[in-house]
Amino acid sequence: MTPVYIATWKFGVEACEVGLRALLEGASALDAVEVGANVVEENPTVNSVGYGGLPNAEGVVELDAAIMDGATHSAGAVAALTGIRKPISVARRVMDETPHVILAGHNARRFALQQGFPLADLSTPESMERWRRWRAEQTAPDVAHFDDPSPRPKAWSEESGSLDQTSHDTVGVCALDHAGNLAAGCTTSGIAWKRPGRVGDSPLIGSGLYVDNEVGAAAATGNGDEMMKVCLSYRVVALMEEGRPPQEACEEAIRYLLRKRPGHQSRGAACIALSKDGRIGAAATRAGFSAPDRLWQYAYSDGEAVRLVEGVYISLD
Repeated sequence: MTPVYIATWKFGVEACEVGLRALLEGASALDAVEVGANVVEENPTVNSVGYGGLPNAEGVVELDAAIMDGATHSAGAVAALTGIRKPISVARRVMDETPHVILAGHNARRFALQQGFPLADLSTPESMERWRRWRAEQTAPDVAHFDDPSPRPKAWSEESGSLDQTSHDTVGVCALDHAGNLAAGCTTSGIAWKRPGRVGDSPLIGSGLYVDNEVGAAAATGNGDEMMKVCLSYRVVALMEEGRPPQEACEEAIRYLLRKRPGHQSRGAACIALSKDGRIGAAATRAGFSAPDRLWQYAYSDGEAVRLVEGVYISLD
């Protein structure tokens, strides 16, 4: 098989570059997913994933991540993890070293320390300054990828506010290796200024990601509290199992979400997909991702150069 790698958002380019290099050197899809996601987790300029992610309402960075292996149908995840970098690597240890799928909060951190992961400060001076400004303004919780460099006034609305194209959210990745095996990963710091303990779709198998080695892989990004309600990634893979191409499966999954949750997608939802034969797909709600304020972009490579493209937008209008 020709290796294929796909990742959400502009910062997915660096995930694709590292992940594809690993695949071309003979790495498994699972290894490529992990190392590609690690690059984004360690990038302090990405304010919605890993180190430098915007904190919760109390100023604490809480991370969610999951990884799934198509070859074995195994999965691992961590939720509300604090003080540990590379949460997707901790999720993989959960998968490899325990009989469980997900560990959360303090005990996820305990497990990570037992596995040799060092304690680390997840905040940067920039992320803490933004949190302090938010606290001073006492704004309501909002999604990180819609947060402007300066805090919004209380009267901010999506109609009158501006959107920041450089600040997105979850990085979701899917990979196909030389052996024809698939894997997927998802990692995020979630909603900025969220209630402590809030967990999004990213660490939930079937919502933030899903893989069936005989069918394909999918990952999601955007408004996790909505995508959980329709198990978006599982729906994409199930549609591919019915014979839909990955692009059609992504579009129909987004339509399903819009039908089931009309009026709730102002913050946007999106998904990517990769079939077992190497075809890709991607789609997003038009609401919350409309150009020029905000572009739905994803990166991919089919064994050659990494490309960044704008995806398809879906609405029910």
